[in-house]
Amino acid sequence: MSDTQEVSEHAVELAEELDADPDEVEERLRNLLEYSVPLEEAERTVRRRYGSDGSEPATVETKDIDDLSPSDSRVVVEATVLSAGRRSIRVSGDDTVITEGELADDTGVISYTAWDEMEFVPGDNVRVEGEVREWNGEPQINIDSRADVRSAEATVEPVEEPHAVRSLAELEDGDRAVTLEVAVVESEEKTISGRDGETKITSGVVGDASGRLPFTDWENRELEEGGSVRLENAYVNEYRGIPQVNLGEFTEVEEMETEDVDISQAPPRTDIAETVTKGGDFDVVVRGNVLSVKEGSGLIERCPECGRVVQKGQCRAHGEVDAEPDMRTKAVLDDGTGAVTLVVGRELTEELYGGTLEDAREEARDAMDRSVVAERIAENTVGRRWQVRGNVSVGDYGANMNVSEMEEADDDPADEALEVLDEF
Repeated sequence: MSDTQEVSEHAVELAEELDADPDEVEERLRNLLEYSVPLEEAERTVRRRYGSDGSEPATVETKDIDDLSPSDSRVVVEATVLSAGRRSIRVSGDDTVITEGELADDTGVISYTAWDEMEFVPGDNVRVEGEVREWNGEPQINIDSRADVRSAEATVEPVEEPHAVRSLAELEDGDRAVTLEVAVVESEEKTISGRDGETKITSGVVGDASGRLPFTDWENRELEEGGSVRLENAYVNEYRGIPQVNLGEFTEVEEMETEDVDISQAPPRTDIAETVTKGGDFDVVVRGNVLSVKEGSGLIERCPECGRVVQKGQCRAHGEVDAEPDMRTKAVLDDGTGAVTLVVGRELTEELYGGTLEDAREEARDAMDRSVVAERIAENTVGRRWQVRGNVSVGDYGANMNVSEMEEADDDPADEALEVLDEF
């Protein structure tokens, strides 16, 4: 529910039922709805907080982190703060600063969100009271404004040490308050349509010895391409199966010596089935055979405004346009575990074709048939074994790989099969 008036009306009714402060009830209700908790469940959670007769809740049970589940209502945990960071989010049109991170005891690790700014420091032993809810399929402690937070009476021995520098390969969707030391591989300023109108951001790719990931700096700081930086209090969201590093208002950026971050290692090689199961992958290598070249390959035309493929001079976004010529290849690659559609840009497509864009246009004019270009690409690729590098995304139309490098593989599949068998 997003309508402000409707939420306020529900909050007033609920406050009357519980004999509680309406503003406080509305705040709790909105906090839950902001995280996509269904209205009925949000109301049940608020009722559990106050008790059905409006009285304060009974003594709250202390539980181990490993025993927590979204079916719990209000609990207490004694844990070590693994990470703590601040982030600004928008709730019902207002910007709110929250504290978030991870807690650990001797049984497990759990993420938390505190709706008031907390003076948490990694390594602190704390006693935390809060509500348990589900976030990204896992339980999370939701620390509201009336929660009891204080130092733990006993020393906690956590299953993990407070987080120091994380590697990019470790990151997962939902990670908060992370510290990274990375090289800036690509960086550019962009203008996007944000919640407050047109907004300038910086986006690109960062890397370390474990791999590379895309990043977005919502504060549009100058991250120099080729430099290295230490990022404190970054957070991670997933897009099409790929973790994205985000830099917000409270992210601290410190320049480092370039040689302090090693990005010289080759990207990891993976099976198509593995990357599809993960829901996507960034900067990986696959090897397989091209089975076919799909329709839409060869000579195409693009909109000069947005770059979309134009059909009969019409762009879906900008209508009739003066289209610009281009080339691409869409090919099906199979490695024996699965298949992915390769999306290959102009430069590599020219190599696959064996000529330039102008050469391809001339051949099509001579033949009076544009399909001859795609046919030549198919002749040069289908049935051959290729090593391909790029980013894999998985959506409603299957798995696609935006290709950055593509070359014929020099390996023997039979030898590879024997190597695999030797591992068993």
